[in-house]
Amino acid sequence: MTQLEPELPGDYSDALTTLKTLVREAQHRAQRVVNTAMIELYWNIGRTILERQIDQPWGSKVMDRVAQDLRTEFPHMKGFSRTNVYNMRAFATAWSGEEPIVQTPSGQLSWSHNVALLNKLDNQELRRWYASRAVQHGWSVAVLEHQIRTSLHTRAGAAPNNLEVRLPGEGTDLAREVAKDPLVLDFLGLTEDAQEHAMEEAMTLRMAQTLAEFGEGFAFVGRQYHLDVDGDSFFVDLLLYHVPSDRYVVVELKAGKFKPAHLGQLNFYVAAINDMLRLPRQAPTVGILVCGSKSERTVRYALDGSTQPLAVTSYTYEALPVDEKATLPSPDAIMAALEHDPGDDPEA
Repeated sequence: MTQLEPELPGDYSDALTTLKTLVREAQHRAQRVVNTAMIELYWNIGRTILERQIDQPWGSKVMDRVAQDLRTEFPHMKGFSRTNVYNMRAFATAWSGEEPIVQTPSGQLSWSHNVALLNKLDNQELRRWYASRAVQHGWSVAVLEHQIRTSLHTRAGAAPNNLEVRLPGEGTDLAREVAKDPLVLDFLGLTEDAQEHAMEEAMTLRMAQTLAEFGEGFAFVGRQYHLDVDGDSFFVDLLLYHVPSDRYVVVELKAGKFKPAHLGQLNFYVAAINDMLRLPRQAPTVGILVCGSKSERTVRYALDGSTQPLAVTSYTYEALPVDEKATLPSPDAIMAALEHDPGDDPEA
């Protein structure tokens, strides 16, 4: 006689969802514990080598032997290649202060992240800067390397803006997040003389990379977003949403040199979005004008006369040397990295 399945309680589905969440959270905690232990181990190995090298002849031959003997003793552990042992020594050299390694930004990143920081940057303050942001935003290794190659630290918060004046109390922090100058748009595959519609279409097709270049926490709302103002039609080039600050962001694209009239149009769009779309709980809308080139003085005068919070940034397709461009991850790789779970394999 076939035994019938017992009837499930009405709340079974919700309970199962809760249980799955508990398992995944435990898995993530375990991964973090393992990663932290490994980072601490690698730092201690590097520090031990450095201490021996102070008064003993620990040259390259001894380093090679260390790598060989560790692989022999621990055959099932990855990470004891000759290159990696040298990376451990460099890691301990870079983070040589009194602060325990597990309490530094690097202690919260995977070993692959730390190797990228060591290999791509010579300045320790910059390593700390990028490590902190990688932790804060959950960057994958590919995204971290992209941000380093495009010198994010020189671009973040650099776009002329009036955000601090128009949004007292929050404008300074917001500018650091959204006022980037220049935007590096090499992934679009366009030339410097591309027209607005070509740029707009390419940015939409490469939306994952476009949002990553604008900054963390941006979501796409619409392209050529239609506004009906008393029967007259207007179209916003790109309408984005900045989730961390809970606000709309209007983006207008201009291929040529900045003109004060451009801000008049952007000012109008920001006011219209505030009136027609913005909910009472949402923060005021901001506008970003993206232009081919600009005079800082002209921009400053124009911003002074704008009533809405705006920023003006230029863009470039030639921000990097040819040899560095060749090493940039492909658009598909960047997109895959953005969609990848930030907790990558610590042994990678």
